[in-house]
Amino acid sequence: MSRPAPLFDRAALALRRARAARAPVDVLQNAALAEIQERLTEVNRSFTDIAVIGPRAAVWAQTLRTTVAPCATLADTDRLDLAPESLDLAVHALALHSADDPLGQLIQMRHALRPDGLMLAACFGGRSLQELRTVLAQTETALRGGLSPRVAPMADIRDLGALLQRAGFALPVADSVTLTLSYPDMFALIRDLRGMGETNVLAARDRRIPPRDFFPRAAALYAADHALAPDRIAATAELVFLAGWKPAPGQQQPLRPGSAAMRLADALAPGARDRTPD
Repeated sequence: MSRPAPLFDRAALALRRARAARAPVDVLQNAALAEIQERLTEVNRSFTDIAVIGPRAAVWAQTLRTTVAPCATLADTDRLDLAPESLDLAVHALALHSADDPLGQLIQMRHALRPDGLMLAACFGGRSLQELRTVLAQTETALRGGLSPRVAPMADIRDLGALLQRAGFALPVADSVTLTLSYPDMFALIRDLRGMGETNVLAARDRRIPPRDFFPRAAALYAADHALAPDRIAATAELVFLAGWKPAPGQQQPLRPGSAAMRLADALAPGARDRTPD
């Protein structure tokens, strides 16, 4: 059976990330890292063998050392350099949305965990850059009569939660934080996206030079339709967080759907997993 065509141009992604590393814009990296750190403080367990995966893994590992033990770091390549059952904590650091096979990334992390090991992942969700996506589509339709992919598709939280189950994690939990960023104009937003290494690297992207008035027209439309305040525009960033445990004997089994509600902190804390939620 033939493999599906890749969604992302990995060579272009590497170049964009290298450019961003020279002058990184880490506001969303820092927000995601803070959320992961907070979740780890809820876990009543000591971790000794830890891996952090992603383009900014070294930065994450340095910060997480205040919460957990020293961390190994590795790139988010298609085949992760992880030995089976070698970890008790795996963290995917805001890069899962750039994977051609996010399910495969999750499965590889599960294989790398020992029984009852914890996986945490952060990625951008489907509401991210919804304003930019809309104005670029409207502008291209008006000028060219059609659309080309300019903003990568990002999964919504339900789909990402379903991936956790398909990957075989126990007690899967998905939640999200939505942030509204403020910029003076669309061009300032695009500059920050370059500094994050998050500009368009879709394999099917249009490589033609756009019409001269494409971006000025899109910027004017953005300012008209998505003003946050006078001379400011809004940009949505949805951060989705995934958590799951490697199955192990004696682990609590999930209740039937609709029979109880569990907070993320309760699901993350092994000592709380034997308690019936209120």
